[in-house]
Amino acid sequence: MRAYRFKNIIQEILSPAGISINGNQPWDIQVRNDKFYQRVMREGSLGLGESYMDGWWECKCLDEFFHRLIPSRPEDKIRKDWKSLFHILNAVILNKGSKSRAFQIGEKHYDIGNELYMNMLDKRMVYSCAYWKDAKNLDEAQEAKLDLICRKLGLHSGMRILDIGCGWGSFAKYAAEKCRVEVIGITVSKEQVELGRELCKGLPVEIRLQDYRDVGGKFDRIVSIGMFEHVGYKNYRTFMETVHKCLRDGGLFLLHTIGNNQSHVTTDPWIGKYIFPNSLVPAMRQICASVERLFVIEDWHNFGADYDATLTAWFKNFDSSWDKLKEKYDERFYRMWKYYLLSCAGAVRSRDMQVWQIVFSKTGVPGGYNSIR
Repeated sequence: MRAYRFKNIIQEILSPAGISINGNQPWDIQVRNDKFYQRVMREGSLGLGESYMDGWWECKCLDEFFHRLIPSRPEDKIRKDWKSLFHILNAVILNKGSKSRAFQIGEKHYDIGNELYMNMLDKRMVYSCAYWKDAKNLDEAQEAKLDLICRKLGLHSGMRILDIGCGWGSFAKYAAEKCRVEVIGITVSKEQVELGRELCKGLPVEIRLQDYRDVGGKFDRIVSIGMFEHVGYKNYRTFMETVHKCLRDGGLFLLHTIGNNQSHVTTDPWIGKYIFPNSLVPAMRQICASVERLFVIEDWHNFGADYDATLTAWFKNFDSSWDKLKEKYDERFYRMWKYYLLSCAGAVRSRDMQVWQIVFSKTGVPGGYNSIR
């Protein structure tokens, strides 16, 4: 009787989004275990994700399920219990982006195997939103993004560049080859350092295992691509002060980050537990507050819709490579990774998340900055 009641409540939540339980549309969910209903009512998004990992429900088009569900704000219709309150209070009390926790994201997410990312990403191994304006495939779109950043920063021979969160060195390698600049890249992932150094061998590129708070020296340009989501709201000001300290007068700083439509202090519980621990997607207000009296915002470019195509391409690569990868990862990992990539694709398709490239200067570009697209 309780399961029937919870099922009715879940269907009432899904109906405004045009989603049915055990329906015939590709975005409908097929429930395999009746415990699913109570679990979702009790645990919200964490229960939804974990029950999918456990095989309790299926959906032919997960990305379209989330594209339809998210705008209906289902979280407002499910009672927030003490676990949700504890999750928020925990984020307020603790500094999840503290220096002592800085390397946890590397161990949890980026150090799970370079082979996974080599099969999932483009040939340059860029793990951030691509720029699809004139691109026909993922390789072209990622190279277009790297070129766009170089042009926005006005890179030229002889410059010294700092790349905060350099990944496997994709931007550092591209900038060194195309613009003849020297690049220092930092990451908190041991596996990224190992492979990145190999990929950048012979170029004026140094890749370090280092927290951003420990960086010293002066740079003509600073770039951070897809790393700011790991900083945490309590450390935004510290991050910006570090960039300001390291950026030469007259220099430019480009921040590429996923963006939230509203300010939060904690991330989605499922994402935080299984994909990006200690993470937080920033909102415009949080970024703007962190740069007051430090930087002038010269340009703010939103191409969040492009992340849908990027995430979809990553999933197709991952899915088609599964026969090779399943020797190292189990079926539950496959379902977890599929849920991660396609739920995020649905979120950006619904415009719930954005992708921003923001260009900063210390005191303003004389005569104004020429916005580049």
